[in-house]
Amino acid sequence: MIRILIADDHPVVREGLRGMLGAEPDLEVVGEADSGPRAEALCASLRPDVVLMDLRMPDGDGVESIARMTAAGLPSRVIVLTTYETDGDILRAVEAGAAGYLLKDMPRAELAEAVRSAARGETVLAPSVAARLMDQLRDRPERPRLSERETAVLRLVAEGCTNAEIGRRLFIGESTVKTHLLRAFGKLGVDDRTAAVTSAMRLGLL
Repeated sequence: MIRILIADDHPVVREGLRGMLGAEPDLEVVGEADSGPRAEALCASLRPDVVLMDLRMPDGDGVESIARMTAAGLPSRVIVLTTYETDGDILRAVEAGAAGYLLKDMPRAELAEAVRSAARGETVLAPSVAARLMDQLRDRPERPRLSERETAVLRLVAEGCTNAEIGRRLFIGESTVKTHLLRAFGKLGVDDRTAAVTSAMRLGLL
């Protein structure tokens, strides 16, 4: 059973999502939050597999909550689920550690499958979001900047560690290791571990 936390300040949206996802036999909504800080607290206590996080809520920005949850090493995979599709929001969410970025008007079956994919450690992006993100990363002229955790993960990759070994050494979940790797891949413009390490060394990031 995949356990889900819904974070959205609109009760009607939360009710709709609970009904949509609850109809799937392998999905279970275990909690709801009406703000980012409340979602952070529930995530720490409930440890859901997947969090669906809105962006703009009265008590704070959803991306800021994602960044704090990532920094805390929480094992949950956080997917942005929003009506906003702006370039800045997409890039900020990915850099904060989001495992996906989806739009609220997507069909129920596609949303359910995206939740399953995220729970397996995959990154899930709406097609239009993926295209925007790739354009942004390709057009960025400055040298990529890796976070401290991304750098630490790549250093251990360079030592030959598996994702499981990296997780044990950094005290984070294996799915979180995958998230950091995917973020590093995106920033470096590569799609595998060896290329990421080689590119980071060439750029002086390791």
